Amino acid sequence: MAKGAAARAAARKQKDKWKAKRWYKIRAPRNPWSFKEIGETLAEEENMLIGRKYEMMQNELDGDFSKMHIKIKFQVNNVIGSDALTEFVGHAVMKDYERRQIRRERGKIDDTVDLVTEDGYFIRLKPFIVTRSRAKSSQKQQSRMVVRNEIIKFCSSTTWLSVQKALLDGTLEKLITAAATKVQPVRSAFFKKSELIQSGVVMEEGPTLEEIKAQELESAAPEDSQLTDNEEEETMDEVSSEPEIEDVEEKEDTDDSTDDNSDTEISDNDGDDNKETIEEESSLADLKGKLKADLVKIADNLNLDSKGTKPELINRIYNSLSVTDLKNLLKEVGKPVSGKKSELIDRLME
Repeated sequence: MAKGAAARAAARKQKDKWKAKRWYKIRAPRNPWSFKEIGETLAEEENMLIGRKYEMMQNELDGDFSKMHIKIKFQVNNVIGSDALTEFVGHAVMKDYERRQIRRERGKIDDTVDLVTEDGYFIRLKPFIVTRSRAKSSQKQQSRMVVRNEIIKFCSSTTWLSVQKALLDGTLEKLITAAATKVQPVRSAFFKKSELIQSGVVMEEGPTLEEIKAQELESAAPEDSQLTDNEEEETMDEVSSEPEIEDVEEKEDTDDSTDDNSDTEISDNDGDDNKETIEEESSLADLKGKLKADLVKIADNLNLDSKGTKPELINRIYNSLSVTDLKNLLKEVGKPVSGKKSELIDRLME
């Protein structure tokens, strides 16, 4: 009995590990997904999340249902508060999709290419090519060499961010298809797997996590404010509905008595109003002329075409600026700084 009681007492004193854990939001990389929330995970401490991997289908991330067979892999590399930040570490094509491409009277060509990108990322790509008809071993070897050269030439001259965009949007697939078709007609070509072996330079483009959180709060705030405004309007209408009717009747009586006097006053002030409108129009015309002259000077200083309307000149000047300059202008105005260059220019011209 004593042993049983001691065991039960020890079990009661044992710490519940689930109570010590808390939830963390898993966010996609900064570029090109802008810290999009992709899932949640549990952990006792922040350092336990580092290195944890998370997988999801590409159609769930980008909304493209033609990519339902592609699995994207992320890995947690940093934790800020309750947010677990990840990096893209590769992708993989589902095995059933790969098997469906292979049929009789077709040739299969696969390869493994290890390379280093321009910004120092060591990656491994596995292209997979299916020909329209059977291919000889010499044709397969030549196709591997041509495709390998195209992949190395493209990836070694671009950054890891550009490579992953080309992998996910199909640009790199079109490149190897065009290269392999010169040797043997190709039915389909894709990368069955990509893998990040060693990280390199960290990219600093795109919005920060603080800006993304501010945008999420701003998008959630208008809904709450609209609900409270509508409730206040309903209560005010219920309380002040009857007194307003009486006030309107009193105003109608007083308006009838003041109509005669207002007619004489309007006739006296017609001349003054016409003078003021003429002066305002002339001042506006002067301002527009000065603005057009200033825009022409700026365009000449930037070696741009100074012909055209004011919106065309403004658009031309904004296009000549860099993305950082446009973001600085948006910060001064108090507008969001996320998006492509064309979106930044449209936001400035609103």
